[in-house]
Amino acid sequence: MKLLVATRNPGKLREFARLLGGLPCQLLDLREAGVILEVEETGRSFEENARLKAQEYASASGLLTLADDSGLEVDALGGEPGVMSARYGGPGLSDEQRVQFLLEGMKAVPGHRRQARFRAAIALAGPGVPGGVIVTEGAVEGAIAHGPIGRNGFGYDPVFWLKERAKTMAELTDEQKDAVSHRGQAARNITEPLRSVLAG
Repeated sequence: MKLLVATRNPGKLREFARLLGGLPCQLLDLREAGVILEVEETGRSFEENARLKAQEYASASGLLTLADDSGLEVDALGGEPGVMSARYGGPGLSDEQRVQFLLEGMKAVPGHRRQARFRAAIALAGPGVPGGVIVTEGAVEGAIAHGPIGRNGFGYDPVFWLKERAKTMAELTDEQKDAVSHRGQAARNITEPLRSVLAG
């Protein structure tokens, strides 16, 4: 069976291929499925955005569809960037520029007040999904480092400090990141419902 992953980012498709390895399905991204629709993330939470994207892309493609929304919440910034994580600082910025914008806004924040968390929501929608849509979530606690460290991962990974590992997310291997990450948790939580739908 084909499973549409609602992304045009090949890195995210590879990550889901790792996280859902062993399930009897072929993963396609939006480009491979020929879906040209762009669903706007108008939700006020990660769950709302994941649900919206999964249902809209499932409807457009007719395929079983997995969509996620995730981002960073920084306590000292009142929970920002939150659902605006991918657009923080304005349109057209690179990951590195967004990280610098975040760090600039936290210059005066001391180490003991730099708590943050990554959150993710994953929604499954389409043919055979009970109730039309299933949503799972995951979160990982950490803090914002004073500068980027590490070359793996993407987005805010180089400044997301994991106290128990004494490393940033960008210093972890793919396998180490999957074991602790917000998206890894949400993906593990959706594996059994997805397996059940695939089994028909």
